Amino acid sequence: MDTTTTTAGHAVPWNKGKLLGQKPPLKLKEIWAIRIRLQLEHRIRELALFNLAIDSKLRGCDLVGLRVQDVVLGSHVAARAIVMQRKTRRPVQFEITEQSRDAVAAWIAAARLLPDQFLFPSRVPESPHLSTRQYSRIVGSWVGAIGLAPAAHGTHSLRRTKPTLIYRRTRNLRAVQLLLGHAKLESTVRYLGKSTLTTRSRSRRKLRVTSPGWSRPPGATVADQPEADASGVN
Repeated sequence: MDTTTTTAGHAVPWNKGKLLGQKPPLKLKEIWAIRIRLQLEHRIRELALFNLAIDSKLRGCDLVGLRVQDVVLGSHVAARAIVMQRKTRRPVQFEITEQSRDAVAAWIAAARLLPDQFLFPSRVPESPHLSTRQYSRIVGSWVGAIGLAPAAHGTHSLRRTKPTLIYRRTRNLRAVQLLLGHAKLESTVRYLGKSTLTTRSRSRRKLRVTSPGWSRPPGATVADQPEADASGVN
């Protein structure tokens, strides 16, 4: 990675003026503020992108690289999908909640997308699909529109949102590891961050990993439980 950029003959550090470190996840009220704004403004593509980003917990490169056939089963948007991650080359499964399925279906119909096309095609002729940089700018516009600092939030804010909410309710690191597709538990610990891991640490309540009314069948894993009930996002 280049560490400097030449400007008017002077070397400028690539991180000058940028806030580095972990980007904070969105809070529930912030999720709904963005979602409602996109709905009211009839921004069909961005609503589908936002909802799927929260549900899938995918890295930006994997999210923008999705094809229609990755999330559509037959003539309907699937309730679950499996994607091969570019960074780790490991498959990760995620649930697509009902309102996200509706948003994605509306976008596919409006854009008249075919199964082998990219789900979020770019409006720039040179690029077959939305780039990670374009996605980052879109995320910046979302958070800025609800009064958050775009420099303090990024695409990883969306990736961290649902896992953080799930962990705070279940206190189960293994469940979050599976949802994020991390190979090592240590990666999940670093990803959640100290502030998340210590939140409510003094609470004596022991929250079960399973959702109310759901019992784990023999041989099932925490990845099989309904994500929406555990997160409270949807």
